[in-house]
Amino acid sequence: METIELTAPDGRLEAVVERPSGDGPWPGVVVIHDGVGFSADLRRTVRMLADYGYLTIAPNLFSRGRVRCIRTIYRALVFTGDGPPVRDVLAARDRLVADPDCTGRTAVVGFCMGGGFALLVAPKGFDASAPFYPSLYGDYRAMLDGACPVVASYAQRDPILIGAPRKLEEALTELGVEHDIKVYPKVTHAFANCTPADPLLRVTGLGYNEDASRDAWHRIFSFFDTHLTGDEKPS
Repeated sequence: METIELTAPDGRLEAVVERPSGDGPWPGVVVIHDGVGFSADLRRTVRMLADYGYLTIAPNLFSRGRVRCIRTIYRALVFTGDGPPVRDVLAARDRLVADPDCTGRTAVVGFCMGGGFALLVAPKGFDASAPFYPSLYGDYRAMLDGACPVVASYAQRDPILIGAPRKLEEALTELGVEHDIKVYPKVTHAFANCTPADPLLRVTGLGYNEDASRDAWHRIFSFFDTHLTGDEKPS
């Protein structure tokens, strides 16, 4: 896994890139971390996507300082729907597209906070978006107008996102956007994130759930196979 420096409109930031084995070109995937930031689990996700055949990049949205970045991130999610984090994600996508080993087709995957950004950038030139337990604040329909196809995964026992799956389903249906939204029963927020605290969390019924995570990734890869393969994307 290679660590690189990206140049975005709001400054430089760190990112990691993983290439599939063999010869390209490959479709590209941008992975957006959750509020924990860069972690061993995020790196495992990047490797998994590359192993499946995607040129994968993960930008570190906390590169300019965690506290400062968290403020701008939640300002973008809650108030503006834009801002430095969105531009950072798009810079990561542009880095993939500029790579001669990329077909030009791209998708975005995000977790929690990153899932919200995966939805925010869905209308901004991606070919597919795969958010895990995402939420938007405000008018879903306005924010998702022109969105690419979306495959979203939620937890039934998630007190943070009550009503979010329904809002997303209604908005995408009204907009005529192809989508696959699934709410996993008997699991909680962050069911697809494997962290060191998971053994303790599982005692309370929280944290990683292998069956739900496996099914969600099966749906995502099937969705990506449909929307990221084929001829090179026109410029």
